[in-house]
Amino acid sequence: MGPVIGDVIPLALGVAISPIPIIAAILMLLSPRARGTSVGFLVGWVVGIVVAVVVFTLLSAVLPRGDADQSKPIAGTITIVLGLLLLVLAVRQWRSRPAPGADPELPKWMAAIDTLTAGRALGLGFLLSALNPKNLLMGAAAGVAIESDADTTAESVVAVIVYTVIAASTVAVPVIAYLAASGRMARPLDALRTWLLHNNATIMAVLLLVIGVVLIGKGLGRF
Repeated sequence: MGPVIGDVIPLALGVAISPIPIIAAILMLLSPRARGTSVGFLVGWVVGIVVAVVVFTLLSAVLPRGDADQSKPIAGTITIVLGLLLLVLAVRQWRSRPAPGADPELPKWMAAIDTLTAGRALGLGFLLSALNPKNLLMGAAAGVAIESDADTTAESVVAVIVYTVIAASTVAVPVIAYLAASGRMARPLDALRTWLLHNNATIMAVLLLVIGVVLIGKGLGRF
């Protein structure tokens, strides 16, 4: 079980360290409907992560497995391609950094967060986790890794759980902390939101670069 868990942890961190959803969750926690929208967003975020990794794991089942000590060129090629795509995203993120002294632009949908209901927040969380291109690449790479390296169904299930818990943690922690101590969390959450807003592009560029290189290395190792 060790190899497959080791494969999915960096990919889960790639989903977890996503400033935009974290900022969205914080804005919901600072809105008038904090409890309903934040919990709905968290549920949608978790469900989207699970759906993506499970779907890609099932799709990867059509790939020939072979013996554990045999090369897996198809899985290796797919992993390398996914790594290259992450490098492309890393370059795009780096180029999207705001100019020094300029205020970074937020997605237009964030302006409507104060008007969201719990149901719409759930849908937003699902869309951001399941259909975001970066998260889809992470989910695809995790699915290939789980199907290639897990020897039993139980190992696959554990790997999916580990991936989901880590990937959802950065949205779950502020939501749970706010629900537990809302009065003391408002100022730290607002400070975190400001920092993430100004460093979003740089964080994502470095993260995607590192994970892309790791995936390319793992893909080459499958040959």
